[in-house]
Amino acid sequence: MNFRGAPNARLPTHWRTHMKTSKLASRWMACLASVGLLLGTAHADGYPSKVVTVVVGSEPGGAPDLIARVLAAPLGKQLGQSVIVENRPGAAGTVAAGYVARAQPDGYTLTMGTVSPHAIAKSVYPHLSYDPLTSFAPVAKVASVPLILVVKADSPARTPQDLIALAKAHPDKLNYASAGPGGLQHLTSELFSSASGIKMAHIPYKSGSAGITAVLSGEVQMFFAGMPPALAQIKAGKLRGLAVTTAHRFPAVPDVPTMKEAGLADFEADNWHAIFAPAGTPAPVIERLNREIGVALQDPEVAAQLLKIGAVAQTGTPSELGQLVKSDGEKWARVVKANGIALN
Repeated sequence: MNFRGAPNARLPTHWRTHMKTSKLASRWMACLASVGLLLGTAHADGYPSKVVTVVVGSEPGGAPDLIARVLAAPLGKQLGQSVIVENRPGAAGTVAAGYVARAQPDGYTLTMGTVSPHAIAKSVYPHLSYDPLTSFAPVAKVASVPLILVVKADSPARTPQDLIALAKAHPDKLNYASAGPGGLQHLTSELFSSASGIKMAHIPYKSGSAGITAVLSGEVQMFFAGMPPALAQIKAGKLRGLAVTTAHRFPAVPDVPTMKEAGLADFEADNWHAIFAPAGTPAPVIERLNREIGVALQDPEVAAQLLKIGAVAQTGTPSELGQLVKSDGEKWARVVKANGIALN
């Protein structure tokens, strides 16, 4: 065929109709994209116009609660609106995460998420009500929070290697605490057991504070505790810290080595805390929140308050947080599979 003259003049009628329809659809799509961009920008320009709620998956006094409350005041100052904290504890933080996943994606309902509901839960809860990778828009990392391996002050174990030797000398006699099955403390303990070739019985409690009480009473012999409830008892001489689980020592207990320094290569567990919004939250709102959280965390007073409760201020981009969720999810999925951990 030889079509000359006007570009479309000699095309078959159905081709010309298709091309006109395609061009019209393309124009409509472009218009809709422009409107969406304008609406998102307008939303960001007017955001926030009311109170912002940060939902946490712990009881008052738990690490997510304390860290959220330290952040709330300076973040509210940056945003020009009140930021309040709402507690929805249960199921290792998944109750709070599920609630926020179903919230309106407008930037007014956020969650202070941790590694348990956002990186571990998908591997241990077969009927999880949300997907950590697709149900949320990552906003910003807030803090690195190490766990600390503690024993009672009168324990013969002064190092992780001492504890391993004790467990091997008394097989199936040692118990460890966690703040609930399927959480980071549970999996970290199982990682410790498998890495060192020992067996211990798991006794879950309702909170980290209850786990500390169990160690103090002798009900359990060890606990990978969160820093906030452990620090006071360590400083009071009632608990002994054997090692921290992050890559670097924690400033509040500088004499306590890392697990790597204590001889367990590649052993790391960071109970990071981060802000997430529901999926679909406009990008300009995410960008504004990320920026203001970064400013708040640069305040030396905020950093000092976080350090006091066992957290090191850290932030980053939304994409970096998304990658952290993905990589930690894969890491802990391997631990779950290797140890046959599953919850109903």
